[in-house]
Amino acid sequence: MDHVVDGILKFKRDVFPDHRELFGELATGQSPEVLLVTCADSRIDPNLVTQTKPGDLFICRNAGNIVPPHVSQAGGVTASIEYAVAVLGVEHIVVCGHTDCGAMKGALATEALTDLPHVKEWLDHARSAVEVVRARHGHCGPEHLDELTRENVLQQIQHLRTHPVVAARVRAGTLQLHGWIYDIETGEVSCYEEETDQFMPIAERYERLAARQAAASA
Repeated sequence: MDHVVDGILKFKRDVFPDHRELFGELATGQSPEVLLVTCADSRIDPNLVTQTKPGDLFICRNAGNIVPPHVSQAGGVTASIEYAVAVLGVEHIVVCGHTDCGAMKGALATEALTDLPHVKEWLDHARSAVEVVRARHGHCGPEHLDELTRENVLQQIQHLRTHPVVAARVRAGTLQLHGWIYDIETGEVSCYEEETDQFMPIAERYERLAARQAAASA
């Protein structure tokens, strides 16, 4: 804990003064362009990975970067999505999974989570991803962890589409959904391309997208 307290003191002393104008602007409001749904894993630092500043990302973190399907009951993730889309007007939602995800390991072996009933229930939102991988191979085991991690990102994007505010904005063409995977060891980020049904390096994905958009507007 000492290094955390020391970090706060260093921030106030050495970092904050250089960004005083930015924090002054943010003190009265925010207008992020992106809602990032990612894992609570301590090895993931969204602002570090994306090299973004305070105010750029509206971040929602939980075990397994899960988006529960929309239901009538309120939930923290659901409320965050609704606020980001309907009030802040974000233009992009990114679901970002990562390698060596403990939540996905748990989803592979829910029978071992008897003593963690809330975790077990939460990971039921990833069950569809497990079943997709199982249908593909006849079973779903530890050797399929990376595949499950990718499939889980895609399933959570499908869950996003059940949220009324998301569905309306996607249909109107004012909101885009993105699926990413962050590799902790290499620092690489791969991105899902719907046209090819593949994850590819992020630079290649968005170069293709920009070229497609340019061709469409020509």
